[in-house]
Amino acid sequence: MVISESQVRHLNQQLKGIPPEEIISWALDRAKRPVLTTNFRPYEVAILHAVTDIDRRVPVIWCDTGYNTPQTYRHAEELIVKLQLDIRLYVPKQTAAHRDAIMGIPDIEDPRHELFTEQVKLEPFRRAMSEHRPDVWFTNLRKGQTAHRDTLDILSLSKDGILKVSPFYYWNDSQLDVYLASRDLPNEHTYFDPTKVLENRECGLHT
Repeated sequence: MVISESQVRHLNQQLKGIPPEEIISWALDRAKRPVLTTNFRPYEVAILHAVTDIDRRVPVIWCDTGYNTPQTYRHAEELIVKLQLDIRLYVPKQTAAHRDAIMGIPDIEDPRHELFTEQVKLEPFRRAMSEHRPDVWFTNLRKGQTAHRDTLDILSLSKDGILKVSPFYYWNDSQLDVYLASRDLPNEHTYFDPTKVLENRECGLHT
């Protein structure tokens, strides 16, 4: 799906206020190689349900850092079964135990934190995108999560020109709570991202 920045801006004006399901259907109708990425953080179940409820064949890319909480791993397993997700798992080339013995989880001010992020998140993500070569990328980015994400919209272009679609971009937690409750979907708040540490830091995939 080839699209320009000006087209994205125009489409965002049209899509604002449209239900997420309609946005997803609109994008799927135009996609040749769609993917959905997840890290099973809180409220990820909304985008996982919304996309796969329309098309269960969409590959779900999970780049597992190896440092998720036990609760997150159990939540992931529950959703994989409940939603029948077509999970495509990508993990770092080095085990967490090996890395822990060498550097552990460096503080964000430590020069080694950049290498840590490259190893556990960026390299597996690039590998996934290289193998799938998507033209449409479904995400659960939302306004208010980070300063950078506040500059985006329902549609945005990645640095590689992939159309990112964030159907719940303007939704807040309360709205998502209603969405999950009405569909009997579980949520899990015990989550840890070793590359962000602070909730309002960008993860590195969307800059």
